[in-house]
Amino acid sequence: MTATIAFVAGVVGLLVGGHLVVRSASTIGSRFGLTPLVIGLTIVAAGTSAPELAVVLQSVAADDTPLAVGSIIGSNIANVLLVLGLVATLGVIHVTNRVVRVDIPIMIAASVGLLVVSLDNEISRLDGVVLFGGLVAFVGWTLRAAPKLAPESFPAVDERPGDSRSAWRNSKPGLGRDLIGLIAGIGVLAVAARFVVSGAESIAVALGVPELIVGLTIVALGTSAPEIVTTVIAAVQGRRDLAVGNAVGSNIFNILLVLGVSSVLADGIAIGRDAIELDLPIMVAAAVACLPIVFWDNRLTRWEGMVFVGYYAAYLIFLSLDATGHRASDPFALVMVAFVLPLTVVTLAVVVVRQRRAAIAPDQAMQKYRTTALETDEYSYESN
Repeated sequence: MTATIAFVAGVVGLLVGGHLVVRSASTIGSRFGLTPLVIGLTIVAAGTSAPELAVVLQSVAADDTPLAVGSIIGSNIANVLLVLGLVATLGVIHVTNRVVRVDIPIMIAASVGLLVVSLDNEISRLDGVVLFGGLVAFVGWTLRAAPKLAPESFPAVDERPGDSRSAWRNSKPGLGRDLIGLIAGIGVLAVAARFVVSGAESIAVALGVPELIVGLTIVALGTSAPEIVTTVIAAVQGRRDLAVGNAVGSNIFNILLVLGVSSVLADGIAIGRDAIELDLPIMVAAAVACLPIVFWDNRLTRWEGMVFVGYYAAYLIFLSLDATGHRASDPFALVMVAFVLPLTVVTLAVVVVRQRRAAIAPDQAMQKYRTTALETDEYSYESN
């Protein structure tokens, strides 16, 4: 009971700290004219990845690397299958060209890169430097390429002549307040992470399940709570560019920032064979699945979102069966691999082909109309 209370209190603390970090950092970013998409891909994504960073650093300090690795892999799987799936069930997600052609491929590349560097059962310090270098390049390129908001896009304020400080203070909360909120949020995250890790370790011992499974499930869901909350709220408010940017950007930051920094500070993080053979490939597959779905028409529909949520539920069921040693785990995995996944691949391929044809058909019809009109004009000219 004490372990459960500690874990729940830690998750609540992560929510509070994550909210403070996201709100303060987003306000600071908007001061400098960053667009909602860029804020979602960088500041909000980094802020919502702060719980994962706090938990991983605490886990590594406690020499509990399976919990640390499981929380990141599980969080990334949840961000795609659960978070984007839930948002899509609320309504069609229209994805910007930037996310489809740049950010999702970067997420896929980061996921594949993590799998590759983990094949030797360790994310070394050098691997961490490479991962963090990729993050620096991603953030730098994003900020450099980001279109700036026009000055008139900010809310109007009552400004007395010659009093620029009053206009600045009225248009946005004071910068000092934002910085205090940011620092306070980071402090809350650090304390809450200790409760989450200690509670999760005790729960794993009490249930008799591997700490990797605990990290992939309850810890991952707990640390993903900020992403779930901020993404769903953004979607309900109609800010779907921020919702998608947050989920995709958070996955990028989880790999490049959290695991990169942690492996550098800890002089390497050990990766178990179970994670390499099952969970990391599932994380890569979830990232790859995003691209063909949204590539042709830049959207994620309700039924596609339900498929994502269904796959996440199936993944949790398999982990539960495997953790308890249930005899149904092997047949369940066989059914998923041999029948469900191939059927889904074929279905998605058919959908993509149909969407492609539907996109080409109007262009062909317009071209045919123009050709017919031109031929009619030429015939009329020759008749006259």
